[in-house]
This record gives sequence, C-alpha cells and structure tokens, in this order.
Amino acid sequence: MRVLSDLAYGTYLGPLPVIAIVGFITYALFLTTAVLVSAKRWSVRLRRVPVRVHRWMGISAILLATLHLLMGLSNYV
Repeated sequence: MRVLSDLAYGTYLGPLPVIAIVGFITYALFLTTAVLVSAKRWSVRLRRVPVRVHRWMGISAILLATLHLLMGLSNYV
C-alpha cells in the first residue's frame, strides 16, 4: 500500500497530485457518459454512436473511480 500512497500523492504529472488528476478525469468521464446518453435525443449525429461506446465509457469510469478510491485509502492503511 505504501507504493500506491507514494504514487497517489506524488506530483509526477504536474503541480497537482496524481490522485487529484485521476479524480478530475473520472469526473469528466462520468459527465461525458451521462451527456452522451441525454444528448442523443437532440442530436442526429449522436444517435449513430453505438451503445457499446457508452458501455465502455462507463466501465472505464468505474475502473478509474476504483483506482481513485484505492489511492485515497492507501494513505490511511
């Protein structure tokens, strides 16, 4: 768990810790997934996007959220 904690609070990718960057990416992915589904009503172009894309976006968002959770818990274990 120490390796995960060092990774989470290290500033390897810029001024923010990695845990913050993963959190922002996760939030953006969840938001994009939700907007994709709700915007299909109004956009003809988005109706052509297969359900498979929405499913993979959801799965990747859940995996990133799990990584974000593990990095946050690694500081306390």
